[in-house]
Amino acid sequence: MAHCYVYLIRMVVSGILLLSSLSLVSQEVAFSFDEARHRMLQHNAALKAAEAEVQIARRGQQRASALWWPQLQADGAYMHLSERVEVRQPLSYYTDPLKEDVQRILPGEQLVAGLLDRVGEYTLTFPLLPQDIASVGLTAEWVAFSGGKRIFADRMARRLTDVAEVNSLRVGAAEEVLLVERYYGLVLARHATEVCHQRYEALQRHYADALRMEQVGLIDKAARLATQVAMEEAGREWHHAVSVEQVRQTALKRLLGMACEEGQIVPTSPLFVETELPSEVLFVEAMRSNNHTLTTLSLEQQMATDKLRMDIGSYLPEVALFGKQTLYAHGLPSNLLPRTIVGVGFTWNLFDGLDRERTVAQTKLTQQALAWSREDAEAELTVAVSELYATLQRTMADMRVLDSTIALNEELLRMRRTAFAEGMATSTELIDAENTLATSRLARLTAQYACNVAWANLQAVCGASPSPSQRGVTSVSHY
Repeated sequence: MAHCYVYLIRMVVSGILLLSSLSLVSQEVAFSFDEARHRMLQHNAALKAAEAEVQIARRGQQRASALWWPQLQADGAYMHLSERVEVRQPLSYYTDPLKEDVQRILPGEQLVAGLLDRVGEYTLTFPLLPQDIASVGLTAEWVAFSGGKRIFADRMARRLTDVAEVNSLRVGAAEEVLLVERYYGLVLARHATEVCHQRYEALQRHYADALRMEQVGLIDKAARLATQVAMEEAGREWHHAVSVEQVRQTALKRLLGMACEEGQIVPTSPLFVETELPSEVLFVEAMRSNNHTLTTLSLEQQMATDKLRMDIGSYLPEVALFGKQTLYAHGLPSNLLPRTIVGVGFTWNLFDGLDRERTVAQTKLTQQALAWSREDAEAELTVAVSELYATLQRTMADMRVLDSTIALNEELLRMRRTAFAEGMATSTELIDAENTLATSRLARLTAQYACNVAWANLQAVCGASPSPSQRGVTSVSHY
């Protein structure tokens, strides 16, 4: 019999050491759900990345608006030529015809003809550019007509910004759903640990009673061994619940951007229950209007339409105004290179190997693919809303049933304890009552957690905030 007392003392000491080790791991940090959400919004890397994507898209929109402004460029050059640029004209080009006229008028005249021959041997040189030339000037160009391409390019840039903003909302909703899962998962784990600990303590007391009753002969050894086995199983489940709680602690810390050494999180917000469940039709309508995936696909459809119009605009010519002002020139006479030049020009691609026709056909196919994708996504999301709504209804019904079951099990356990103390109930019956009550409490907590997660996912699918503090739900802690 002594070994039983030794084993009992060892189990009690191990439990005390486990609790003390948990309390000494780190300092506890209390967080309500709103406080956890606020910290997540400040430190979550996924949210920061999504916000950076929005800023990138806005910069792209600003770049697209630059197409409406004229382009002004400064240009300059210095060149050293291997020789001067000049015009050379032999004088014989002029003296030979004159000599023919003199011979025709004065036949045999040699003096004038000789003088003309001597003059014709020379070459007349006119310098145009020296060997070293330099210039600095400004060039301006403004596209006056682009076939509508600038208009639709600007629209597409705005749509890209809208897509990035919707994606940021989608990421935020996904992270808030994850916060609901991990925060209330930790709440569930702490409650489960407490329920398992309560069952373990109750079975420890029952085991102590069983030892005393065995000594006086009220129960046999088999009944005492059954109590001991039940106590050890309860201790194992309690240790398992503690390990699950630690895992969920780590998961929540990572979501909030906390280091593992910062302290144990103590959630202060209890599990919540939606007070009223609207009609499923309202959720479906909200999903069709506000779902982030459907909104993104609608924006992409609008972008495809703008892209098609821009592709069609490529059949039209581009008209541009241009001008150039030379600010400084060396070796460039103004009669050869005017200092101010203004004009208008156009470019018109008459044939490009049917590239424009294929681009237009490709854009039309993209429009059809996006329309089919949106139709398929809407059908799948409608099914998801129905499944989540059914989960909510089922879990809420389970909680109502489990509330009455817990009350009945509590009364049954009270009666079994009284009967066991009076010798009217067996040890096995008392153990079954303890286990049944603990199981029903854990089932109630699990159903409430499933209800919370389903509600958060349903709100996210409908484009609303998954956070319970943003929805006016009722917080209930029942275990």
